Amino acid sequence: MDKIAVLIPCYNEERTVKKVVSDWKRELPEAVIYVYDNNSTDRTAALAMESGAVVRHEYAQGKGNVVRRMFREIDAECYIMVDGDDTYPAESGRELSEAVLKRGADMVVGDRLSSTYFTENKRPFHNSGNTVVRSAINMLYGSEIKDIMTGLRAFSFQFVKTFPVLSTGFEIETEMTIHAVDKNMRIENVVIEYRDRPEGSSSKLNTIPDGLRVLRTIFDLFRNYRPAKFFGSIASVLALLSLIFVIPVFAEYFETGLVSRFPTLIVCGFALVSAIISFFSGLILSNINRRERQEFEFRLIQMDGEFKRLKDEEDNK
Repeated sequence: MDKIAVLIPCYNEERTVKKVVSDWKRELPEAVIYVYDNNSTDRTAALAMESGAVVRHEYAQGKGNVVRRMFREIDAECYIMVDGDDTYPAESGRELSEAVLKRGADMVVGDRLSSTYFTENKRPFHNSGNTVVRSAINMLYGSEIKDIMTGLRAFSFQFVKTFPVLSTGFEIETEMTIHAVDKNMRIENVVIEYRDRPEGSSSKLNTIPDGLRVLRTIFDLFRNYRPAKFFGSIASVLALLSLIFVIPVFAEYFETGLVSRFPTLIVCGFALVSAIISFFSGLILSNINRRERQEFEFRLIQMDGEFKRLKDEEDNK
């Protein structure tokens, strides 16, 4: 088991990967640097190996697939995941690792948005997109995460080994954040200095398609993690619409004794039934979700035992 593992997912980062590896080796000499090459067509893997990194490969395209592979294969007391584009400072590595190793944090977020991100990043849609995603998640989950889409994070062993990776692409950061919030894991925010990509280096993020995938992920995870709120909201809207449209029908009936708008009455009845079904669906799924959280706590206890076993094996070597 490694004390600190620095995980660098890379796709065509030959202009920056050598410097990124060197910077992290300088700042955290005790760490093992892993570069996971994701089907690069340039010299990313070769340059990373020359710099002293442990190079491995993930052939299923997409950052989420790379994260799944890294989390499965590597055992460490502290994991630091950073993009290979040289936009995140290695100088923050010590503070990130100490938050996990000394203060017991499960996920440490490298917060760009509170420092230089909006001045350094030259892509305005990325700026507004980060703000929208952060606001949406904090509103829906009642959290205080400062930066949802950051590519610099630190994790505990327990987080990594209990996180079910479902995403395949850049929405993985959103998924990790929501999982940590939902499972009541300890989260810290560390302000970092962000810098824009070096000249000649291009972002792999497609603003519109990947942005829509992130929003869809937020929607899907909110439905799965907060079913009572999700289906309760639908029930409230349906019940309100039913009430608004049925009031004139009843007013006419009490005034004349006749119902001339039967279609409206029927639709309102179906809407009210749908609201009731949605409400009880939310309650049922919420109870299932609560049971899953209880089982997750048991898995955490099992991971604590596994962590101690691996650490004892490493100490006895």
